Amino acid sequence: MNFSRSTILLILIIILGFCVRLWQIGSVPPSPNWDEVALGYNAYSILHTGRDEYGKFFPAVLRSYDDYKPAAYAYFIIPFIVFLGLNPISVRLPAVVVGTLAIVGVYFLVKEVFDRSSLELGKKSFSAEIPALLATFLLAISPWHIQFSRIAFESGVGVAFNIFALLFLLVGLRKPAVLLLSAFCFGLTPSIYQSDKVFTPLLFLVVVFVYRKSIFKVPKRYLFLAAAIGIMTIFPAAWFQLTDTQALSRAQGVSIFADQTAFLKDTSNRLLYDRERGDVLGLIFDNRRVAFIKAAIAGYLSHFDLNWLFIHGDLPRHHAPFMGLLYLWELPFLLIGIYTILFGKYDKRVKTLLILWFLIAPLPASITSGVPHAVRTLNFLPTFQVFVAFGILSTFAFLLHIFRSHPRYKVFLIIMSSCYGVLILWNTIFYLNEYFVQQNYYTSVDWQYGYKEAVESVKKIEGKYGKIIVSNQPPLDQSYMFFLFYLKYPPKDYQEENLTNLSGGFRENHAFSKYEFRPIDWTNEAKDRSILYVGRSNDFPEGVNVLEKVYYLNGDPAIAIVPGII
Repeated sequence: MNFSRSTILLILIIILGFCVRLWQIGSVPPSPNWDEVALGYNAYSILHTGRDEYGKFFPAVLRSYDDYKPAAYAYFIIPFIVFLGLNPISVRLPAVVVGTLAIVGVYFLVKEVFDRSSLELGKKSFSAEIPALLATFLLAISPWHIQFSRIAFESGVGVAFNIFALLFLLVGLRKPAVLLLSAFCFGLTPSIYQSDKVFTPLLFLVVVFVYRKSIFKVPKRYLFLAAAIGIMTIFPAAWFQLTDTQALSRAQGVSIFADQTAFLKDTSNRLLYDRERGDVLGLIFDNRRVAFIKAAIAGYLSHFDLNWLFIHGDLPRHHAPFMGLLYLWELPFLLIGIYTILFGKYDKRVKTLLILWFLIAPLPASITSGVPHAVRTLNFLPTFQVFVAFGILSTFAFLLHIFRSHPRYKVFLIIMSSCYGVLILWNTIFYLNEYFVQQNYYTSVDWQYGYKEAVESVKKIEGKYGKIIVSNQPPLDQSYMFFLFYLKYPPKDYQEENLTNLSGGFRENHAFSKYEFRPIDWTNEAKDRSILYVGRSNDFPEGVNVLEKVYYLNGDPAIAIVPGII
């Protein structure tokens, strides 16, 4: 079998992307966080009982920690649990597989968007194959994409489905039967991650607007059938949104409108001050409605902050230590690429699609707290990679022209290119070191490290105690789920023990067997030798008999295991 050069390169890029995502998947990051273990245990519960932890039968949405996350990722985990058991690897592998598929999807999407035509960059002509391969390679090594295709974060799966939804729609304009796959992907994506409930419909509207003339040329039977498939696919999630009063609790909890007390107090004080001064403009701009709009605009614009993108990122779980979300060496190529796309001789539909995709990506996060936010805006990808790819090609075309037309600059160009090549190599190696070597040391507390070790220690001695009390205070939040996960506690037993009435009410303390999860007040606790305590080091006074102490990977104390009598 003879493969073309581009096919061989694509295969090598896919292998590279897969290996980077798979390497040390069970130990880097150092521990599954609370969302990962929740998805894993709920998948385990559905596999064995057909119900989630709260007894819901094959749910479309998981109540979980009352954040009501879409359940699709949990279903993706189930086949891996069947073959590998319940562990961090089986929980994270769907992200690895789907993240690798996203790399494949970007290659075909870029080729489809640019219609396999010849591209003019300066005086150099390229086929669409080259930017497609380059964008694919950039996604394969992207710090932002790697971060979320190595952990059980639903956002990475949502990105892949959006890529394939768009790809299948564009292919479907030539081969109408493929529109059915597009409809399925567009319909399923809002059931994968919260932000996609906003972003995916917007992306769909953008594509329909940009390619409306071509879409209306498709035979009507395919359009109606695609619409039917899309409606059926999205129905379970949509029905939940319409019928469950808690459906929007997660969105409300992270919204900028969630905690209005401080916000309204501030605007009220400003308005009072404006009235005293007779400041008409102040009365207008300090109005709470205007203030909310200003907050949303500020949240939106924060996602274009270069410091956030290239230097420091946001939460430690969202990026490698001392790294942004993108390589620093990509910045000049990004700016050049955006300019090239905007002012190059490309199909207006291509320009409109890429720019609108780029601009709508931050919209779901713009009205939430904690912005800028790398997870809620992961749908920026792969626009960054496409822009950078065209920036690299434009730069190459320009330098090649200078090199050929001005020989006296050859040495200078070679030196400058070599220096930049060294910068690229250094920045890339620095990232790999920070992610695979340094990350566990710096971020083990953020990844809630220590539960596996604590559970293993407790399991060895649990038979000696009649009750085990585990702290649920930060940073041991949601400790019950970690114990369910690592103990592989039978889901049926857990559901029966926590069901409080026939209508499906559940105990809020999540106790099971001999385990209780609550704050530890050592001063007032009954000193009973039949009780074992698992908590933070500061939950206990100095001098207590610590049976086992678990440390974070930076040496700080994480979890202490203490008997109930001094």
